[in-house]
Amino acid sequence: MRFWALAATALALAGCAHTQKLPQSARYVAMGSSFAAGTALGGIKPDTPKRCGRSPNSYASLLAKRLNLTLDDQSCGGATTAHILGNWSELPPQIDAVNAATRLVTLTIGGNDLNYVGNLFGATCKAEVGFTYQGVKRPCPQLRVPTEENYASLDSNLRAIAREVHNRAPKAQLVFVQYVKLVPDAPCSGLELSAEGASLTRIIGERLAVTTARAAAAEGAKVLSVDTLSSNHTACDAAPWSVGPKPLGPDANAPWHPTTAGHAAIADALAKMLRR
Repeated sequence: MRFWALAATALALAGCAHTQKLPQSARYVAMGSSFAAGTALGGIKPDTPKRCGRSPNSYASLLAKRLNLTLDDQSCGGATTAHILGNWSELPPQIDAVNAATRLVTLTIGGNDLNYVGNLFGATCKAEVGFTYQGVKRPCPQLRVPTEENYASLDSNLRAIAREVHNRAPKAQLVFVQYVKLVPDAPCSGLELSAEGASLTRIIGERLAVTTARAAAAEGAKVLSVDTLSSNHTACDAAPWSVGPKPLGPDANAPWHPTTAGHAAIADALAKMLRR
């Protein structure tokens, strides 16, 4: 596991290049899953698909305000890399928002390709209790270990996304924004993780970061190493950027997702990167 963490850091550094200053009101397209959308953080943006959970407190929304950018937020909870490149029921491909006028694209994707959060739910679910979804009690989901084919497919799709962005928006800066670190090396009791679940999900998080950084480096994209920045900000730490198995509520974070503080920290880090 230490190998994956070191590899991710090395690849992320390799992807850090000098950035061009963005003009005022530059067109900015944000893509990704719930970790980009800011699911369950301060409501849902008006006139956006409710199921996507796009929050006014997402890192993309905060960054757009900070740098006075014109944001087209395409992020959607539950999205995989396939939904960036292709239709998802009534939703068009997220990549379709990228055009020649776009100057910045950010992307946080891949966790759902590997059942990252799904495995975290499975690893904290008590068999004798199960879990309740939409008022229906269900058995605990089984842990699903990603295969090498899953990782290879993720790598291929991430590279295809980067190529599409460069083709559609030759003047745009593309930044892969890594997932926050959810499982520390020594999980605290509050995470309620089984030993097997902790090991599996920690490996998924580390390999997700490595795969993302490798694809970005190969395709000339930048990487914001949020996994490293958040290593001391897990739900076990004093200043968390994410929550563990916390129940949903009208003003609560989604379980195993970034907090408002986490999105604010990501927006800060992006602003610094883009101002260099």
